[in-house]
Amino acid sequence: MLERILKNTDILFAFGIIFILGLMIIPLSPFLLDFFLALNITLAILILIASLYINSPLEISAFPGLLLVLTIFRLALNISSTRLILIDGYAGKVIETFGSFVVGGSYVVGFIVFLILVIIQFMVIVKGSGRISEVAARFTLDAMPGKQMAIDADLNSGLITEAEARTRRDNIAHEAEFFGSMDGASKFVKGDAIAGLIINAINIVGGIIIGVVQNGISITDALQTYTILTIGDGLVSQVPALLIATAAGMVVTKSTSGSSMDSQMKTQLFSNPRVLGTVAGAVLLFSMVPGMPTIPFLLLGGGLGAATFIVNKNIKSALLLEGNEETQETEEKEEKVEGYLQVDPVEVEIGYGLITLVDDNQGGNLFQKISSTRKFVALEFGVLVPPVRVRDNLQLRPNEYIIKIKGNIVAHYEIYADRFLAMNSGNISEKLSGIPTKDPAFGLDGYWISDQEKDKAELIGYTVVDAVSVLSTHLQETIKKHFDKILTRQSVKKLLENLKEDYPAVIEDINSETLPLGTIQKVLQNLLKELVPIKDLVQILESLIDYSKVTKNIDVLTEYVRHSLGDTIASLFKDSNNIIHASVVGENLDEYITNALSQQGDATHTLGLTPEMLSQLNNAIKEQLKSFRNLGYTPILITSATIRPYLFRLINSSFPDISILSFTELPANIEIEFIGKLEV
Repeated sequence: MLERILKNTDILFAFGIIFILGLMIIPLSPFLLDFFLALNITLAILILIASLYINSPLEISAFPGLLLVLTIFRLALNISSTRLILIDGYAGKVIETFGSFVVGGSYVVGFIVFLILVIIQFMVIVKGSGRISEVAARFTLDAMPGKQMAIDADLNSGLITEAEARTRRDNIAHEAEFFGSMDGASKFVKGDAIAGLIINAINIVGGIIIGVVQNGISITDALQTYTILTIGDGLVSQVPALLIATAAGMVVTKSTSGSSMDSQMKTQLFSNPRVLGTVAGAVLLFSMVPGMPTIPFLLLGGGLGAATFIVNKNIKSALLLEGNEETQETEEKEEKVEGYLQVDPVEVEIGYGLITLVDDNQGGNLFQKISSTRKFVALEFGVLVPPVRVRDNLQLRPNEYIIKIKGNIVAHYEIYADRFLAMNSGNISEKLSGIPTKDPAFGLDGYWISDQEKDKAELIGYTVVDAVSVLSTHLQETIKKHFDKILTRQSVKKLLENLKEDYPAVIEDINSETLPLGTIQKVLQNLLKELVPIKDLVQILESLIDYSKVTKNIDVLTEYVRHSLGDTIASLFKDSNNIIHASVVGENLDEYITNALSQQGDATHTLGLTPEMLSQLNNAIKEQLKSFRNLGYTPILITSATIRPYLFRLINSSFPDISILSFTELPANIEIEFIGKLEV
């Protein structure tokens, strides 16, 4: 029964709120009041300590609601204690101890201490934390649109998944809700301090009246008795209130460094021996001032001097260890000379002006973006991109970077680490006061703008991204264009090994004689050249196993595989109505190309077209591209499966944006809407 109740914490919480409200009405015995006052102090200490060790304000997102509950609880205890003080002249040992022992039994001292606590809480802590909450709430709300657009830009460029984008949006919403709630919750603490002052004044006046009028004691005795108890009651309420107000200040001033306050203080205050040594010298000088207590300053100065020595020694040890590690790494590298003979599959070299993009201490997140790019390519295309090596190159211009595939430069661009790229999708006529450029990934016109111009550009309609996003998106598009070079036999073998556990029958059915690893690799490369995902590797392998017994021709095998991936291919080009808008290759051109195919000794086909024919074909394709551009459709040609791969190879270098499909690979449920015919 007890275990079931403990599991239903929502029920316990509801009963707790009702009980707190009941404390305002139901009289308590001095023992129970002592218990709840002790509980109040314990909860205040718990919240204060918890606020010290959080790494982010959202780790204690329930704080605003908790602040309200504890404020009500404390006011309910004030009412209960007031009732006992005025009726019995005694409110338990906790209040009595705070009123007599803590302030020495003097109601004047107690009242002064109480006023000081209220002033500290009301004028310093509450006012400061309230202002911080207000500013944080406003700034968080103002920054929300920019953060949302940054998430959308990362999602659109494929740097993050839909789930990651949803998580980031939720965090932004929770952050805004938290600081907005803290802005309101700080008013609870402010009101609590004022209420405590008023309640104590009422208790003192009421106690004197009851003591003199009802109990018949002298004014001096009544003042001594009721004032001491009231001051004790005020102190026992204000001490927890002060702790919770301090905790509220800790929470709202928590930075986003991702570390707790103790680790930040250790790193930021006690990690520099020069600072510690200077302070130690200053404190020791104070010990020599006539009239100053020598021993305290000597102890503090000596302690800081010892800390300076220890920190300095630790730094030297760390540098020595780092030097030894670098020496060891250098020796290992010198011993492994053969490592220099290997070529990195994918490499990014950056100029010295872009080093901040990879420096975590300066907010650089290029490595994280590259990791997200590799993950996106794996999820969308089924290709395992090897780790990307990033290194600096002093021979490059400061803001230049180059992308290498297998040691060859395949792309380069210049970016500005301290600027943003505002890209024009084509519908914006207003220009910006930045550095004109073109987006390296998609060729869009744009400007490199300063941080001050960012909001203006977004309001106009420009898509604004940071320098790291530009580089990572460019890298992603470059990788897609060179899939065939990245997909080695070793990586294909790794893909097959990944399938072995879940699909052992498929792997066992692969015959190295009829279906060697090289054939699988070439078919996959053919698919990726046309950006057909190879995620459904099982379906691809089953088709290859079936048709490798019929033919060894790579192009024919590729067409068989494309036919089995018809749904996947159609999904890349169809619209929401299951319609593909395309131009069809005319019968005469289809027949001409078919006749032009000549059989070679290596069992591959090439197109033997005359220069005049090639010129006419290029002009006809340009006319079709104009039609697609005017209608806003992706350029697609549909032809027969026989000539499709050869036509692709013929025109791809001149027209890389055109996709070529065959009739046989499209599913029956796909409707084709022809917008033109390619004829020469």
